[in-house]
Amino acid sequence: MLQFFSKYKFFAVVLFILSAIIISIIYSILKPNRTLPVYEPEMVNTELVDSTVQYIRKYHRIADFKLINQNGEIVTQENYKDKIYVADFFFTTCQTICPIMTDHMKEIQDRLKDDSDVLLLSHSVTPKIDSVARLKKYAIAKGVDDAKWNLVTGDKKQIYDLARKSYLAAKSDGDGGPYDMVHTENFVLIDKKKQIRGFYDGTNPEDIDRLLEDIKVLKRISK
Repeated sequence: MLQFFSKYKFFAVVLFILSAIIISIIYSILKPNRTLPVYEPEMVNTELVDSTVQYIRKYHRIADFKLINQNGEIVTQENYKDKIYVADFFFTTCQTICPIMTDHMKEIQDRLKDDSDVLLLSHSVTPKIDSVARLKKYAIAKGVDDAKWNLVTGDKKQIYDLARKSYLAAKSDGDGGPYDMVHTENFVLIDKKKQIRGFYDGTNPEDIDRLLEDIKVLKRISK
């Protein structure tokens, strides 16, 4: 009996390895590749969506914009053409969730520093306060890589419309004026077609990991 097993040991090992390979191939074929949804306004909490776009069910895209970054440079959609990017809304004097969000955005910047396909974009919700000089000071203090991450200011109505009609990421607050808003902790993942592919809690480390994994998925399905 022992002689029998000794004689065919090599063939048994080979058969085992081949079986493992075949099973692995079958599993990879049958297992569907994970994808990401395309978010439309009707899919998002109505508190975060302007009433003029809440009915939209398809073809939602981020609108064109023209803002100014921390270096006094004009930033438009052209700067993000054929790029995946992460957007959020903040203000430099915020002492609650903004510092946490900025630290997490910095983590994303550092973890993707060699990935030229992915950029970051942070919009100030208090553009009258957040001048170019203030944004630059904030950027230096937070370790912002100018080539990777734009902090932008500009026309308040334009930023309001972007937040509520494009990124679907801020609550309206009409008490102080028609274009006042309350930014949320949302990080928004945008694909190369200017579509929303995910929302993440910018204060939650687990969500940051999920965002980074979703970027990998998005890069794969965008090829």
